[in-house]
Amino acid sequence: MNDQQPDPKPQPPVEPGPDDCCHSGCTWCVLDLYYEDLERYRTALAAWEKKWGRTPFN
Repeated sequence: MNDQQPDPKPQPPVEPGPDDCCHSGCTWCVLDLYYEDLERYRTALAAWEKKWGRTPFN
């Protein structure tokens, strides 16, 4: 039996649609939140690739 948890490749956040931002200067703009999620994704992906290696198929 394998007790290790799988380590799936991180998936990018879903990009907001063109009508998701109201352009009224919200404190927590959907675009700001997306870019924060995107930065976390890129960091997680770099760590995953360092651990598992980068292949053309992943």
